[in-house]
Formats: sequence, C-alpha cells, structure tokens
Amino acid sequence: MATDQQLTVDQVIERMRRLADGLPPGDGVGVFNGMYLTVTELVRQRLAATYFDAPAATARLDAVFAGRWLAAVDAVAAGRRPTACWRPLFELRGHPGIHPLQFALAGMNAHIEHDLPLSVVDLCRELGREPAQVEADYLRINALLAQVEDRVRDELLPGPEQLDLADPLLHVIGVWSVDRARDAAWASALALWELRELPLVGPAFAAALDGSVGMVSRALLTPLNGRGRLTA
Repeated sequence: MATDQQLTVDQVIERMRRLADGLPPGDGVGVFNGMYLTVTELVRQRLAATYFDAPAATARLDAVFAGRWLAAVDAVAAGRRPTACWRPLFELRGHPGIHPLQFALAGMNAHIEHDLPLSVVDLCRELGREPAQVEADYLRINALLAQVEDRVRDELLPGPEQLDLADPLLHVIGVWSVDRARDAAWASALALWELRELPLVGPAFAAALDGSVGMVSRALLTPLNGRGRLTA
C-alpha cells in the first residue's frame, strides 16, 4: 500500500490526534493509535534536542513510517482491506474479550515488524543511503519505543493480585517484545534492501512478511474473558 510521501511529523501527530478524537473508548484501533501518538510526540521532542545524529533523516523516516499506519486507517475508512498485517487489529477492534494491552501489542507487532523495514528501505532509496548509514538513529529509537512500551504495560496490565503465572493473558503478551521486534525488523530491512533489484524475489519476500506478521498479530489478539481467562 502506498504511503503519503509528503507528511511531516507535525502533520502525522495532528492526524493521529484527530483519529483519537473520533474513536469510542475501548476501540482497539484507538488503543494502538494512542500509544503510537505518545511515541511520535516523544520522537518530535528528541528531534529538537539533538538526540539523533541525523535529525532530518530520522524525521523523514518517522513520517514515512507513520504514513503506513495512516494508510491502513484510510483504507478501512474507504471500505478497502488493509494489508494483511493490519487486518487482525481492524477486524477484532471491538471484541469485548480482548484486553487493551493485546490491542497495543498487536498494533506494535504489525507496525514494527512489517511497516518499519519497508519504511527503512523507502528512506534509503529516497535519500540515496545504505541502511548502515541510518542504523545509529534507528537504534536510538529503540530506547524511546521501549520506554513507551513499559509505560503502556504498567498502565494497562492488571495488578499482580488479579493474575497468576499461569494466566493466559500473561502467556499471550509474553510472546512479544519490542526489542526482539526491532531486531527482526532491521534484519528484514537488510534483506529487502539486498533484494530490491530482484523483481520476483523482493516482492515475494515482502508479501510473505506481511502475511506472517499478520498471523502473529492474530495470535496476540486471542480473545479472553473479563478475568483474563481464555474464552471457551
């Protein structure tokens, strides 16, 4: 799906805010969008604070990356199907047996493990750079994402008195981590970069990535009942 190549970070934040205003409480799409808005606002703050080696390139990556999420939102609003990695979140966004943290992690899984490597390749093509030239700032974003993920887990995860080690909710959310996802995304970006001139293999790899990431998102959205127990 094409991304909006003209978006700026400020425009991305404005669009996410408008999206948040139009969604009802508990909507799974809104849960992820709210978390992603927090990440993007944090990136914008760091862009102005010399946190990144190449702030202009990082801002461009952030906008291209976010454009893929907004393209999925626009596709659904227009009655089209989003890419496979995003379908579970949109299809299950109103399911009453899914915990909000599951929505947040499923959205992060789709966006990081699929959209991010494609966005890195898009950026490198646009700027005429090799992936190694953007890797340092890519890694700096890891710390920001981990910070927000920890905050979201603390805010949304039930207290220890409500869960035990065998609780299915802990099992579902324990299979995914932002650090492993970012490592996998970087490996995928390197593979896509090397395959970019192969007209059959590159698109086949990207399509397979889309489908496999969607399967993981669907697993993360395994319905639970109100006590965190698996629905019969």
